[in-house]
Amino acid sequence: MRKTGLVQTVGMSTPNIAQKAPCPVEVEAGKTYYWCSCGKSASQPFCDGAHKGSEFTPTPYKAEKSGTVYFCGCKHSAKGALCDGSHSKL
Repeated sequence: MRKTGLVQTVGMSTPNIAQKAPCPVEVEAGKTYYWCSCGKSASQPFCDGAHKGSEFTPTPYKAEKSGTVYFCGCKHSAKGALCDGSHSKL
């Protein structure tokens, strides 16, 4: 069982906390990025396949415009790939 904010989910593994801060990344409009949801990737915040054999899968994020995006580093964001400040509650 894992706690994410005030909600508990049953039957899901807890992801590794890669870092307790967002990961600022310059993205290009129209490009798709695959965010690591397990926290085990060596190429944070993006997937490198380290999740294989687990229930985790990468989360696609398609950039609508070019600029800085703050990807979740703690893997507990309710907004999926994007930081929602959950790291401050861990």
